[in-house]
Amino acid sequence: MDRELRRPGERPDPSLGITRRIFLHKSVLAGAAGAATYGWFPLINTLDVAFGAEAFKFAWISDNHLYPKDVNTRFVDKATRAVKDVQAMSPPADFLIHGGDLAQLGDPVELGLGNDILKELKIKKVYIPGEHDWYFDMGAKWRQLFGAPNWTFDHKGVRFVGLDTVSRGPDYWTAKKMTAKERMGHMATLDGSVAGAWAGVGRDQLEWLNRTLGSWPKDKPVIIFSHNPLYEYYPPWNFWVRDWREVHEVLKAYTNVTNVHGHTHQVLYNELGKMRSIGMLATSWTWPYAPEGVPALTRCLVRVDPGDHFDGVGWSRLTVSAAEKLENEYVMWRKDILAEAPWDSGCADNINQTLQPRIADREWPYYGAYK
Repeated sequence: MDRELRRPGERPDPSLGITRRIFLHKSVLAGAAGAATYGWFPLINTLDVAFGAEAFKFAWISDNHLYPKDVNTRFVDKATRAVKDVQAMSPPADFLIHGGDLAQLGDPVELGLGNDILKELKIKKVYIPGEHDWYFDMGAKWRQLFGAPNWTFDHKGVRFVGLDTVSRGPDYWTAKKMTAKERMGHMATLDGSVAGAWAGVGRDQLEWLNRTLGSWPKDKPVIIFSHNPLYEYYPPWNFWVRDWREVHEVLKAYTNVTNVHGHTHQVLYNELGKMRSIGMLATSWTWPYAPEGVPALTRCLVRVDPGDHFDGVGWSRLTVSAAEKLENEYVMWRKDILAEAPWDSGCADNINQTLQPRIADREWPYYGAYK
């Protein structure tokens, strides 16, 4: 992955910066060395990207994993809190992106509950699916509520693209004569030993993405929303898409591409070629960092209190400024988001991260047939 995409001297558009608020916060901690030590994103919780000149703001919520209320109300309470936070934004957000896994087991009751919670937001809402939304009825209820799983629109000088990275899993359930609940039960776990490398974009959608971006100037900003990361982070948990090489082949001509994704329930940051990737928080629970493959540019989420259901979870507020910057702010219901010391870090046990590519390929011999 590094050899193909991280070529010498190549990075995304060189527009990373620090907001005044974050700089002052860090300079208190770091003294005069603050500007040098905390000079760019891996050590702060905001991201500045060169975008259009007209200011606007949008929000991201994902990975609610809702059960019916008679089973579990904790996740409902946290999703409701996130919605109330977005309602309180002033000025209001132009729109909301929901990044998938609204439901836990794809139950129409769960999806309907999530839809009712999100209806409280009167702004424009667009959705991409997660695997937990899809594999009970193969997306039937999700499509009925939210429409097509991929889409595109332009807003104030930015092209937004939503990708479906979850619906193209290989059919292993028919031969096993699984019921819908059994299929959903396998897909609801991160263990890929049964479901295999289900995360993918697919040839048809790659062609659609190529057509969608074909009319867009190569130097103008593109934000791509996906449930899964669009690179190879940790395949055994499907923290990737299996056809990530083909995705980057489509995107390599564009100089200002940002991918915002869910699924990992983590603060996560990576740069590959000319694309930045930002992992978002869940409202349901935090997920531990993978035992290997955490991108070197990630500044890890602080360890959370397991006794506090609201700790370590949240949503994101993204603000495009008139100064052609985008600030991504993790909104978590605690004071500190990022670890300041190794022993406070969710990655403390994984300091010596090494990439082990093609793990899922070695586990599952039919990878090539399902791109």
